[in-house]
Amino acid sequence: MSELDRWRLVLGSFSRDELGEADEGSEEARRAEALDYLYRRAYVGRDVAPGDSNGDDGGDDEDGTEIGPGSLERSAPHAVVWLGEVRELFPESVTEVVTAHALEKFGLTDLMTDPDVLDSLSPSTELLATVLGLRRAMPVGLEGSLRRLIRAVVDDLRKRLEADVRRVLGGTRRRFAHSPIPIAANFDVAGTIAANLKNYDPTRRQLIVDQLKFFDRNTRHIEWDVILCVDQSGSMADSVIHSAVMAGIFAGLGTVRCKLVVFDTAVVDLTPIADDPVEVLMTTQLGGGTDIGGALAYCSTIIANPANTVLVLLTDFCEGGSPRQLVRETRELAEAGVQLLGLASLTLKSGATQPFYNRAMAEQMADAGMQIAALDPKGLADWLVGVMS
Repeated sequence: MSELDRWRLVLGSFSRDELGEADEGSEEARRAEALDYLYRRAYVGRDVAPGDSNGDDGGDDEDGTEIGPGSLERSAPHAVVWLGEVRELFPESVTEVVTAHALEKFGLTDLMTDPDVLDSLSPSTELLATVLGLRRAMPVGLEGSLRRLIRAVVDDLRKRLEADVRRVLGGTRRRFAHSPIPIAANFDVAGTIAANLKNYDPTRRQLIVDQLKFFDRNTRHIEWDVILCVDQSGSMADSVIHSAVMAGIFAGLGTVRCKLVVFDTAVVDLTPIADDPVEVLMTTQLGGGTDIGGALAYCSTIIANPANTVLVLLTDFCEGGSPRQLVRETRELAEAGVQLLGLASLTLKSGATQPFYNRAMAEQMADAGMQIAALDPKGLADWLVGVMS
């Protein structure tokens, strides 16, 4: 590809006046058209007419349909044809990036009808959040691909989170007792060296390690119930994913009893599958209304010992039901002795951006006895230890 053709791809329609167009029907022209089909959507609503010095508004698609702001919904008949063109014209790495942009930035939901799309993209929390948001429109035939995507994201998050959570909630380390369970946070460096001194090779001046030592931990006696009550509204997608993983970790600790409840206008108790984040995420349906008060009312019915119960509510606090009922339910739970924490966000990116939430509603709930925060998963574990100690 020539340098001129590369600049045409970078600049898109804006390059036509100065750089001209590639020969019609050539591979270079097809590449430019394929990228322009997607990325010109970024200029809709900005009073910019890419590549048209004659003043055309740039707002119509190839079939004359006006393109709505930030959406490719009107271009749906061309979506799969366009994707095939991208796959044919670009290397796999470029195709992956462009397809991800189509899903995550421009809402090209018709790509979800292609069974190869999910399998071709690198798993990420952002991609999974986008796909879960499209779940209601997803064909049944894509469930296998969705499950593989969920499994990859869950496994990655679990590797990144579990050691920290276990270190905080898994009990105190016993310095003179060892465990056969290899947990990196419990690695005994001195014990490992001592156990392998007999394997020292003086010629090579190396210690050959054939056994690793890990500290044991005192297991906390199960005295506390932790209820994760999770809003399934679209803005909470990242937090829903992290909540599912955290519930799975909590369920495997044996140091707390974890209950998992998800809600929109209805409440679903997922406690029986809380130890399996993949099944939890296959079950959730993002979007719909929000009845936080109804969710708290349900949670109050599954609390056996209020003084030893922590209820963590994950929501954007945009109540679709009665705000008065929500405040009343919050106050009654607090007065009963339940430890309440309202999280506007629970992701590994919590500190990077300020999460959106209804501050006025959150303040009313804070006045009624609920602590309000935006934490990452380790921050939640630290908070739980502070409450339960």
